[in-house]
Amino acid sequence: MPEPENKENAASTGTVPPEELAAQLATAKAESAAHYDRFLRTAADLENFRRRTLREKDELRTAATGRVLEDIFPVLDTLAMAAAAARQPGAELKGVADGVDMVLAQMKSALANHGLKEINPAAQAFDPHQHQAISHQASSSVKEEHVLQVVRVGYSLNGRLLRPASVIVSSGPAKEAAAGK
Repeated sequence: MPEPENKENAASTGTVPPEELAAQLATAKAESAAHYDRFLRTAADLENFRRRTLREKDELRTAATGRVLEDIFPVLDTLAMAAAAARQPGAELKGVADGVDMVLAQMKSALANHGLKEINPAAQAFDPHQHQAISHQASSSVKEEHVLQVVRVGYSLNGRLLRPASVIVSSGPAKEAAAGK
């Protein structure tokens, strides 16, 4: 079979000269190598990004924790002074109780500065999203389905519930036993 005289004839007869095939193969190999190199670089960039993100997340957590602890240091100092004052001979119970109340207020203030909010729902309507009912109790002074007593206050952090308030809920006035039984 005679060789085609030009590329158009070669394409129409289905044969491509070996030199052109070799050139196409070399071009394809070069493109493949370039794409593979770009893939490896992208994979390495992604891994570096992942590591950097984890490191920055840890650094951010450490910085946030450090700020909270810095605000708690004065509370610890005050608590240490209160404990030392309570051990003094002749320390009055009222003075110690007042000191503990001051430390508690200082601690609540320090935590509130970081978004912690106390949930103390005394005499409020029972809210199952914020409160945990541990029992019901009859009461003529507190409306039915309102908090009669707070057993343990709850806490939320920037609007997210951390611990619900444990409460005793009023079941309203005591119901009389049915007559005639």
